[in-house]
Amino acid sequence: MFEQFIGTKPVEERHRLDAARLEQFLGFKITQIEQFKGGQSNPTYKINGKYVLRRKPPGKLLPSAHAVEREYRVIAALHKTGFPVARPQVLCEDESVIGTAFYVMDYVDGRVLWDPSLPGMGKAERAAIWDEQNRVISQLHQIDYRAVGLEDFGKPGNYIGRQVERWSKQYRASETQKIPAMDHLIDWLPKNIPPEAGTSVVHGDFRLDNTIFHPNEPRILAVLDWELSTLGDPLADFAYHCMSWHIPPDKFRGMGGLPIEELGIPSEASYIKSYCTRTRRAAIDPVVWDFYLAYNLFRIAAICQGIAKRVLEGTAASQHAQEAASKTVPLAELGWQQVEKILRRAA
Repeated sequence: MFEQFIGTKPVEERHRLDAARLEQFLGFKITQIEQFKGGQSNPTYKINGKYVLRRKPPGKLLPSAHAVEREYRVIAALHKTGFPVARPQVLCEDESVIGTAFYVMDYVDGRVLWDPSLPGMGKAERAAIWDEQNRVISQLHQIDYRAVGLEDFGKPGNYIGRQVERWSKQYRASETQKIPAMDHLIDWLPKNIPPEAGTSVVHGDFRLDNTIFHPNEPRILAVLDWELSTLGDPLADFAYHCMSWHIPPDKFRGMGGLPIEELGIPSEASYIKSYCTRTRRAAIDPVVWDFYLAYNLFRIAAICQGIAKRVLEGTAASQHAQEAASKTVPLAELGWQQVEKILRRAA
């Protein structure tokens, strides 16, 4: 079911590049341009089989969305630490070159795994793949953002409050229908934010399919798609990553309801324990964890609603954006169910 996201395709007409202008800027002959199939946000291209170009999509964009400039900055900073990202090459903010800002990085050859249940693998390989994801997100959250020059990459403190406000505004700006669960979340979340768990670089979209694994080893070569990265609460970032345990496979690339331990995939409790051990963090209060999950389900529902709006306006980058857009309602309802779980605990 994920084949439609894998590999490249001819460049869509609406995302066509001016190869001559691009050659002039990059300083080398372009012999091949292909567009990657995956991704609903920033159109992404493979250049000469060696480089990857990510650009803002053409057309009217929501405020602060599609921030390729921020992506390039964080990749450049993290690459110097040895964290697994593609080697950055150049950022171009001059829109006269191809019509929008873009950046170029090295192409990393490896596996992009779309299904978190990892079909076709043995139990030991699945366990190793998930442990590697745990190791890498733990590594990210332990990087000293000041030491790598990212002290002004975000505002330390009140991360979730600002995020809830931001995504509420983004949701309202892209609203196409009335969704009661989203209205409830927008009202409840800002009134019930727990104390912040600290500040680190957060990826914002750390999913299995945003990593490139070695062709033969359970080793991440590069973490992709840093558009939503900032300074923020590491537990909020980790809880987003853990939504796979709660979202059913038919909702948004989740594995909720699957016999994961029979597959060799760790339980959520075991996975959280590994993260806490690696990051030297105390055990997480279950009520606080439920809040983080509710917040993240709200946030991804808001993101999907933004995709829905772009589908209507014809600016969504993926031919499968309509499918992603259809997930807004079920994700919002899952988020509100998480809040109801909190309320039942308190009753």
